Amino acid sequence: MRRIADVGAAVIGTGFIGTVHVEALRRIGVQVRGVLGSTPERGRLRAEALGAPRAYASLDELLDDPSVQVVHVTSPNHLHVPQTERILASGRHVVCEKPLAMTAAESAALVAQATASGLVCAVNFNIRFYPIHQHVREMVAAGDLGDVRFVTGHYFQDWLLLETDWNWRLEPDKGGSLRAVGDIGSHWLDLVTFLTGQPIVSVMADLATFIPLRAEPRGPVETFSTERATDTVEREMATEDVASILLRFANGARGALAVSQISAGRKNSLQWEIDGSTSAAAWDSETPDHLWIGHRARANEILLRNPALMGAAGRTASSLPAGHVEGFGDTFGALFRAVYADVLADHPADRPPYATFADGHDEMLVGDAIAESARQGRWIDVDRTPAGTGTTHALEATR
Repeated sequence: MRRIADVGAAVIGTGFIGTVHVEALRRIGVQVRGVLGSTPERGRLRAEALGAPRAYASLDELLDDPSVQVVHVTSPNHLHVPQTERILASGRHVVCEKPLAMTAAESAALVAQATASGLVCAVNFNIRFYPIHQHVREMVAAGDLGDVRFVTGHYFQDWLLLETDWNWRLEPDKGGSLRAVGDIGSHWLDLVTFLTGQPIVSVMADLATFIPLRAEPRGPVETFSTERATDTVEREMATEDVASILLRFANGARGALAVSQISAGRKNSLQWEIDGSTSAAAWDSETPDHLWIGHRARANEILLRNPALMGAAGRTASSLPAGHVEGFGDTFGALFRAVYADVLADHPADRPPYATFADGHDEMLVGDAIAESARQGRWIDVDRTPAGTGTTHALEATR
């Protein structure tokens, strides 16, 4: 019987998130065979810094390595599809960063390829794997909050607050047409869909760009870097800094989301509240081991993450005893444990707890509806027609 230590993985991308993947894989016992950087030289330097045994010079070289069974794609967004297509064609399992693709038509094609392959194909919506979130999903499904009525929250960061802040995500040809929504808003949207079990069926969105011109450095820039380049060129911005989005869910529940990458002092603030017909629940990423549970006729509660007091899913996602805070980095380990359980079985589970390519495609469809709503200034339905190309249509004016 194969063990997790028998599985070899490679990571494409050696920046912030690629490094997190490498470290999480090692923690759960997966053998990281090597990394592929944006250039052979960068890959070599990052491999040395990470202690990776090998720096692949190209994707061809990576796919020629028979010791690799799983490939993690953490490259810039525009590379996800071409790289993932080749990885699947080579017979490897894939863990791809979000967004899965640049367009819904591309993500639909990847879903078809993944389904035909029978391989394990996951999208890295890691926020699902805070133990509290695994527990809350079970609470909602069991009816502990009653009927879900109202879902609210935000995802705020400040790393693009200044006109001198720069990253490849600001470039639509690399990051996509939605920036704040696609980069961080997608995490919130996937999360509340996961927690409530309710898909988003229509949206009303307002997008705004407050920094129309930015100073692009002529050299490379690391994500979340605080260094300021002096050799820059002025670039016009075509993607949003902030978003305000109203939501309607399949069961009739309503929602409201605010997204910002220019909120001073907010480094990585994700908050949500789910108001049900009998109780409510709320969570804040800055205190990830705390779950607030609200009541009408008795005292409110604070559940501190404790495997002994949580459901089966929450216990499975926990790797530390109560009182030892589990944070952002730990979610990757919990997600990867679930993914690699299926890798060891050599096929995906019937209902995997991680986000599949189908989930990643659905998030693309929601994003298309958000972009179209912002363009038209009205409610837009999420189009889940079999064609899966992401074409959206306006709701009737009377709705």
